[in-house]
Amino acid sequence: MTTAEPKSFPFSKPERLDPEPLFEELRRQPLIRVRLPYGEPGWLASRYEDVKLVLGDKRFSRAAGVGRDEARMRPMQGASGNIMSMDPPEHSRLRRLVMKAFTQRRVEALRPRAQEIADGLVDGMVERGAPADLVEDFALPLPITVICELLGVPYEDRKDFRVWSDAFLSTTKFTVEEVTECVGLLREYMARLIAERRESRHEDGRDDLLSALVAARDDDDRLTEDEMLSLAEAILVAGHETTASQIPNFVYVLLQHPDQLARLRADPALVPRAVEELLRYVSLGNGAGIPRYALEDVELGGVTVKAGEAVLPSTASANRDAAVYSEPDVLDLLREEASHVGFGHGAHHCLGAPLARMELQVALDTLLRRLPDLRLAAGEDGVEWKDGLSTRSPEKMPISWAPAGR
Repeated sequence: MTTAEPKSFPFSKPERLDPEPLFEELRRQPLIRVRLPYGEPGWLASRYEDVKLVLGDKRFSRAAGVGRDEARMRPMQGASGNIMSMDPPEHSRLRRLVMKAFTQRRVEALRPRAQEIADGLVDGMVERGAPADLVEDFALPLPITVICELLGVPYEDRKDFRVWSDAFLSTTKFTVEEVTECVGLLREYMARLIAERRESRHEDGRDDLLSALVAARDDDDRLTEDEMLSLAEAILVAGHETTASQIPNFVYVLLQHPDQLARLRADPALVPRAVEELLRYVSLGNGAGIPRYALEDVELGGVTVKAGEAVLPSTASANRDAAVYSEPDVLDLLREEASHVGFGHGAHHCLGAPLARMELQVALDTLLRRLPDLRLAAGEDGVEWKDGLSTRSPEKMPISWAPAGR
């Protein structure tokens, strides 16, 4: 095994949404060994092609990390039955159970409802008048409402599972004891909903994802109880967290790039392309992804990764690789280069990517169309940023706009 002393990672605490400055240098060097706040060390993959290989090559495994002290930013490891800790075909089995809810066709059928929710939220902001908090008044309730309706979770419980979600993503915001308690409460909550659904599903005829998971468990025996609980929890947390964080991130970045914002206002049809470029440009995390373990010796990024060693793929770095993108640190809403890896790649490519894309498109289009002269109400200093979580985005973002109707 490799004996070189690993470097402590993250290397620095990025300012707001800035990329890790050392990544540019690392992309020109062989892979280096790093040690995250928790777990064993691993190789850091920072180049686009290396990251895609690690994420898509069968020689790298997620299941091989089960039972090991995996490198991670958070104190706790994943629960049993976690789909992210599986390789095909077990991973594929669970993925098939839920993927029909996230197909492009199913997601497009949800677009009118997402638009209705977005318009209702803007109506509320306009009625109350500026300033509004983009996070609390729009970015959170939009994806939370959509995922609650899709999964079959009561929207009125959102304050509870928002706290549990933050604990799930905590690096330093919560203590280990608090994280343990919140993760337990989330599991108890989901188990209670599943029990209620079991009692009533033959009578109420509900067509939500939770009912489908219960049927797959009870009628067809296609997943275990732990797998069902873990899937439901993951969908609830991941189903709103990315979009809720990226909406204010995208608005913030566009306000820092007035030329690109003006281009988008002038041509709303550009919104889908703008979302893709913003997904490339804005990284939710500040560094390394979930480790993959080499099943055999693999030549990667100028080193030999030996069987049993972990590689940490950085999609944040890959999306800024000058070998793939011209002027990678420039936001260009007309960019037509390689697809980003913001949603991952390979077998574990984000299942909810179509839903997140649709929600982000609806959000940007609605905000720019309905709120003329959208701006920060209190300038840069008025934006409060999250701290102690594995995701980066504003905690509060006061916005203002010119008085106008629909």
